[in-house]
Amino acid sequence: MLLVKHMKRYLFILLIIMLSMPVNAQNKKEFLSAKESEPSNFNWMQEFPPASDKVLHAWDGSFFEFPAIRYSVLHMREFLPTRRVSKGLKEASKLDYQLDGKIDGLTFSPWKSKEKMTWEQSLQENYTDGMIILHQGKVVYERYFGELTASDVHAVMSLTKSFNGTLASILVAEGTLNPSELASYYVPELKNSAYGDATVREVMDMTTALKYSENYADPNADVWQFSNAGNPFPKPENYKGPEGYYEYLETVEKEGNHGEAFGYKTVNADALGWIIARASGKSVDQLLSERIWSKIGMEQDAYYQVDSKGIAFTGGGFNAGLRDLARFGELLRNQGNWQGEQLFPAQAVQDIERGGSVSAFAKSDHPDLKGWSYRNMWWITENQNGAYAARGVHGQTIYIDPTAEMVIVRLASHPVAANAANDPTSLPAYQAVADYLMNK
Repeated sequence: MLLVKHMKRYLFILLIIMLSMPVNAQNKKEFLSAKESEPSNFNWMQEFPPASDKVLHAWDGSFFEFPAIRYSVLHMREFLPTRRVSKGLKEASKLDYQLDGKIDGLTFSPWKSKEKMTWEQSLQENYTDGMIILHQGKVVYERYFGELTASDVHAVMSLTKSFNGTLASILVAEGTLNPSELASYYVPELKNSAYGDATVREVMDMTTALKYSENYADPNADVWQFSNAGNPFPKPENYKGPEGYYEYLETVEKEGNHGEAFGYKTVNADALGWIIARASGKSVDQLLSERIWSKIGMEQDAYYQVDSKGIAFTGGGFNAGLRDLARFGELLRNQGNWQGEQLFPAQAVQDIERGGSVSAFAKSDHPDLKGWSYRNMWWITENQNGAYAARGVHGQTIYIDPTAEMVIVRLASHPVAANAANDPTSLPAYQAVADYLMNK
């Protein structure tokens, strides 16, 4: 019984590490290549029933270890409980294709490297599962690798946070949510927590000052308590901690002054999810379905992982299809307008594009992202094209370049969680494609 308890604890520690790890974390371990680690090489979860040595489990964490993660990112609903984000009954919107065979051959220089790399090489380097590029609304590139197909949904990890930020930005633009109000105005249960005197804007931009440690080497770090609270499976008999993500948020303490520095902490995203739900009167999954997912002709339902109370894990539990994520990116690129219909105020997107505090971001631990900012749970490059991105560990990206009229979506299962492992061969690659498309 004790072993089972430890296994459950290990699983959710692992999940939080993978979904919330700081982007500059490094790992020098050698891994199988993208080709060598394809799920078809291992035959996990095949046959009826699968062989015992081919079974992946949630309770022991085996489903999220590399290379098994390359299989499980496409099968999360088989391992963990979820809530549906309905696409509704609307017919899937047509995507226009104008595939460009020259993109694979584009070259760029990875950061701190004198060697050139092609776009196609970068996909294998970064363990890409799926890649799609839209230019001026047309699909110019689409490829699938490993286990992923066009009909699958894929875990997007912390990219999930940007859906929260977008919904909050919409509510602000419509006057339903006041970013200057305290978080506790909308969620009184947070009054005695660190969020009691934090504004909604500080939560949206992650400039809250929290006594919250995500030091995974410390067994007493707060992240372990957060993971235990969010565990959807039965708690150990002697467990006396918070039940669910929301109850945990009530226990977070303050350290420092809100608004001074950017601090990337997953609990902020779940706090914003609670605020959104209270302000709108709808759960985040319902609101996302009603405002976006059912409005633009998505091909597939999307899903959130949930805690034991059915509350969506809005910090990192979203799962969706590649093309649908591209539709979402295109909706934002067009300032909330979808095929001539304005679904929400353009100001919602403009507020994201304006960026956050560069000085606050500089106080965080992201040395390779110099000059960036963070706004409404989107990463703002502050480059000359005004590009901004939703980012998730293991290589998940929605990259929107308004100047190049380009949207890139990548789904991946990189063995290293931190984006620092793939940024050197991703961000310059995206810029190379943008430059090419602008000069066609």
